[in-house]
Amino acid sequence: MNPPFNHTLTAISGFRVGHWTDPVGRTGCTVILCPDAGAVASASFLGPSPGTREGVLLAPEKKVERIHALLLTGGSAFGLAAAAGVVRVLEERGVGHETPWARVPIVPAAVIYDLGVGDARARPGDPEGEQAARAASADPVVRGQVGAGTGATAGKYRGPDHAAVGGLGSVMLERYGVQVAALAVVNPIGDVLDEMGGILAGPGTGVGASAFAPADVTNTTLVAVATEHTLTKNDARRLADAAQTALARVIHPSHTYWDGDAAFVLSACTRPPADPMLLGALVQEAVCAAVRDAVRMAAGQGRVS
Repeated sequence: MNPPFNHTLTAISGFRVGHWTDPVGRTGCTVILCPDAGAVASASFLGPSPGTREGVLLAPEKKVERIHALLLTGGSAFGLAAAAGVVRVLEERGVGHETPWARVPIVPAAVIYDLGVGDARARPGDPEGEQAARAASADPVVRGQVGAGTGATAGKYRGPDHAAVGGLGSVMLERYGVQVAALAVVNPIGDVLDEMGGILAGPGTGVGASAFAPADVTNTTLVAVATEHTLTKNDARRLADAAQTALARVIHPSHTYWDGDAAFVLSACTRPPADPMLLGALVQEAVCAAVRDAVRMAAGQGRVS
């Protein structure tokens, strides 16, 4: 039997994805392993409440250019502990930034807030990050209510009782020989829009005078974009900004006072540079498609609330 066609992030050569999922506690984490040589990376953070590890390191002016893995996780700030397990796996494999005394794996991380969906005491930690890293493979990415998307919800501006399922989605797009892939963990306060601007997930009533206690919900959408086409760190940052712009097209409202959205761009730098306009357009298309894929795949698995 022929293997299924891979139209997810792992279709980009050298990248592998693994999940750890707690279906009872409604949380999980997802690890993206880069090629052993690392990936040139940068990121963009919008909204006032991002939860990150080593995010500052990804700024274009910082010295280290390549990362070796990316962790996306539930559990709010508690979930950042899962990065330690990823680091341990990479150290065992001899993967990391070369220093005089050791190779140091560079593993940025970002979190969503999912503590109110299942068991608030269930959080990914060091062992769970290790499990996700060891599970990482080049197989098509498993999507829906899995990994970091297990406890994700959308459309929460009328309160959690009106929330729709969020989830984790991934797509790979190719135009004129240029490949870009995206993986999204979709947990916004706003509605997710379909290709025609209609409501795909969320109440669809718009933000108005409805009863809503902002302190009751905290929200974040996480996006990772990968390509083989060579980028500088500055290029990656510009594309990360483009990814954030795409979130504004597919989530309404986006980047609100209660969101902490993070967009990462990773390049294996194993293929020649692509046309910047085409690359930017593909990044935005892939991000929108991955967000929609997340809620469509998750909706088929039922509500999480």
